[in-house]
Amino acid sequence: MTLVVLAHPYPDRSCANRALLGALDGLADLQVRSLYDLYPDFAIDAEAERHALAAASLVVWQHPLFWYSVPALLKLWFEKVLTPGWAWGPGGDALRGKRCLWVVTTGGDELDYSPSGIHRHPVDAFAPGVRQTAEFCGMVWQEPLIVQAARQLDADALAASGRRYRARLEALAAAGQVPEA
Repeated sequence: MTLVVLAHPYPDRSCANRALLGALDGLADLQVRSLYDLYPDFAIDAEAERHALAAASLVVWQHPLFWYSVPALLKLWFEKVLTPGWAWGPGGDALRGKRCLWVVTTGGDELDYSPSGIHRHPVDAFAPGVRQTAEFCGMVWQEPLIVQAARQLDADALAASGRRYRARLEALAAAGQVPEA
């Protein structure tokens, strides 16, 4: 099962994240957990989240890049859900071997995320904390899917990003299937 953990504070206002999720409609064995819809008061049900994670073989962390990191609720989700003895440390092997895909949208374009741009670094420079979180929990990091200049993309470009996202999830799901004996 593929679990998409969506962390966008305004999921209904994000054309890019809405297009990405829309491209996944009808995808078999998929569960989407929109954190800001589920927990507008930030009172995360850690047990429910762990239950969803336990059933997944592929975990997707999808969000906009906020201040070079994850949105606040996803950071809190990491703290409340990925606890010692469950996700890491002695006895903490619940996520070991599960694949993790980081799907991130940015407001800036590739030039903005370059040495000469306003952010002075490529988007990849902001991945280490997210990647280390996954790897610390024993997850297998996948090459991220990055959608840059998300607010400036037209409908065709957003649809193409959605198709690319769906194709990645389909390929990862197919690669993770164990043939029957």
